[in-house]
Amino acid sequence: MAIKRKYHKLNRVILIVVLLLITFWTYVVIVNRNSKNMTPRQKVLKAIYPLFTGFSKLFGKGVKTLRNEKSIQPPQSIYALSVETNDGNRLRLDSLKGKKMLLVNTASDCGYTAQYDDLQKLHEQYKDKLVVIGFPANDFKEQEKGTDEEIAQFCKLNFGVTFPLAKKTVVKKGQQQNAIFQWLSDSSKNGWCNKKPPWNFSKYIVNEKGVLTNYFDPAISPLSEEIRKAIND
Repeated sequence: MAIKRKYHKLNRVILIVVLLLITFWTYVVIVNRNSKNMTPRQKVLKAIYPLFTGFSKLFGKGVKTLRNEKSIQPPQSIYALSVETNDGNRLRLDSLKGKKMLLVNTASDCGYTAQYDDLQKLHEQYKDKLVVIGFPANDFKEQEKGTDEEIAQFCKLNFGVTFPLAKKTVVKKGQQQNAIFQWLSDSSKNGWCNKKPPWNFSKYIVNEKGVLTNYFDPAISPLSEEIRKAIND
């Protein structure tokens, strides 16, 4: 009898697990009903993004913010730099004078990849005063292995991205680091901030006059009140 009870108990546990898995996958399918050419991993990451962000905030991971409290001017102008875009063109940053810039290192296989959707919403909502630029990079756990063409297609099909994307680049400190991220993470260039990107979807805001005003960690949503305030200041 004891063996029979254990057998029935095991069956109940297996049944519960199976039902949970079915329920979870149904949720994943619903969330991704409009997704195209996504891998199963990408679909799961998109589905659990709210949970992923919630846990990050709960445990205080990836939620650091920095602000240029004293309005320190940069020793070197960011307007001397340009972005090589993933369509082969070059975007001169001096052409963006008079608008704020939100500069973000991105990846397609990250727990924060769903922020592409939020970044697109910011791009549309503040198009008269803000330029969002994404910098796809494979620096963190190789979460951006695609080509520039594949990245652009993934972003367009799944998140409707129309803001500029840079050619796949390197944002971590080192000889190959993108010149813009050298400027963003070196106080001798920007005047005050030495914060390098700790992970994908680190966010930097540069104001209308080329001054770096804010840094936001990956777990902070592009649609958060903190970022909206920085845009509207």
